[in-house]
Amino acid sequence: QVQLVESGGGWVQAGTSLTLTCTASGRTDLSYAMGWFRQAPGREREFLSAMSWTGIPPYYADSIKGRFILSRDGANNTVYLQMNDLRPDDTAVYFCAADREFFAVTGGTNYYWGQGTQVTVSS
Repeated sequence: QVQLVESGGGWVQAGTSLTLTCTASGRTDLSYAMGWFRQAPGREREFLSAMSWTGIPPYYADSIKGRFILSRDGANNTVYLQMNDLRPDDTAVYFCAADREFFAVTGGTNYYWGQGTQVTVSS
């Protein structure tokens, strides 16, 4: 089993930056792809970005490409989502995701989820 804990959410003004952190614990001796989703009120959960354990560059959804940056600290089983130039429509609960399979994360069928962290962007 793997547990994912997100942190770093909060309330910010539009145009500013925020970095979310997700730390994995448990069976981290195995290699996992990790990524981020978000869910705004009344909307479906949306894929944002994912990174495999092989070191290839992260994959991004078009909606956040160029504004958000995903990075990984393998030694500490942690991924970071740096969010720049935040907009009110970025307001959502942000979820960390993990799976042994990269395409399970990009497809939202991953096995492990965090509890989510709220990000609120005011205009």
